[in-house]
Amino acid sequence: MEKDSIIFAIPKGRILEELRPIMDSVNLIPDSEFDHDDSRKLRFATNIQNVSIIRSRAFDVATFVAFGSAHLGITGSDVLEEHSYTDVDSPLDLGIGKCSLCVAQPVELGKEFNLSTISHLRVATKYPITAKRFFSGLGVQAECIKIGGAVELAPQLGLSTHIVDLVSTGRTLQENGLVAVEKIMDVSARLIVNRAVMKTHYTLINGWVEKFRSALNGSEA
Repeated sequence: MEKDSIIFAIPKGRILEELRPIMDSVNLIPDSEFDHDDSRKLRFATNIQNVSIIRSRAFDVATFVAFGSAHLGITGSDVLEEHSYTDVDSPLDLGIGKCSLCVAQPVELGKEFNLSTISHLRVATKYPITAKRFFSGLGVQAECIKIGGAVELAPQLGLSTHIVDLVSTGRTLQENGLVAVEKIMDVSARLIVNRAVMKTHYTLINGWVEKFRSALNGSEA
């Protein structure tokens, strides 16, 4: 880590939309290209000298922070549950990006998850570790197939009988003939830090944590 140099890893997508007002509150303003939809740029300067932002998928944010390539980041609690990185601390729940990680099945199977009739499942998901842990706790043997996107198609195409995915409004499930039948966990966006960097540059990193904490407290006032 260069002296006083900070790299924030920021996720793409819906979380970013909710995150921007918080970024404004902590005076973390990326350069103008950051908001250009047609830009392929992934690293951006900010209004603060020696502070830059990288933009990536939420899963990759956790990896960048875990390996020290980024010093702080924003990612979902679902990602942290799946990765269980020991080198990542999550000091702050930002209270944005709220949704649930759920088990879903085709509507024709009913709207309940009937464990008495299930001994084995094939599940399509971006969260194979979390899903397998959940089903194991229920005494169900689950074959978890990792798929990066369009998870809702898996039951239609015979790839799986069930899926595990994030659910917000439920509209995507409904439009693909699925229904959520079991909630695994509530999900929200978290501020994360690299543990080693927190120890070696405590004043600098903790200063940013407190800025975000103050911004959230201000919005709750």
